[in-house]
Amino acid sequence: QVQLVESGGGSVQAGGSLRLSCIVSGYTSGNCMAWFRQYPGNGRGGVAAIYRATGRTYYEDSAKGRFTMSQDNAKTTFYLQMNSLKPEDSAIYYCAAALVCTSTWRTGVDFHYWGQGTQVTVSS
Repeated sequence: QVQLVESGGGSVQAGGSLRLSCIVSGYTSGNCMAWFRQYPGNGRGGVAAIYRATGRTYYEDSAKGRFTMSQDNAKTTFYLQMNSLKPEDSAIYYCAAALVCTSTWRTGVDFHYWGQGTQVTVSS
């Protein structure tokens, strides 16, 4: 049984930092892990992704330079370090798993396993 469990969300003031964690179990074949966020009334959009085998990372434009995705040595825990947070970063953040990272990773269509989500709230 595949499980993705996120943690680390919370409330922070603008300019602050948060680190999200995602523990993955039961899915050793998947090579792409990603973080998505969902605003109220909208669909989910990809924020960051990592190619599990090599650690190569991909970022959505607004995340570049502020967010860093990483993985532990066992490649079972994935992190999203978020710095210089802005109110527009407020959303529910989900981690997700896919077999590979494709050029359309940000759409989420390749991701079949999802965590339950964790709320991030950034106040101005």
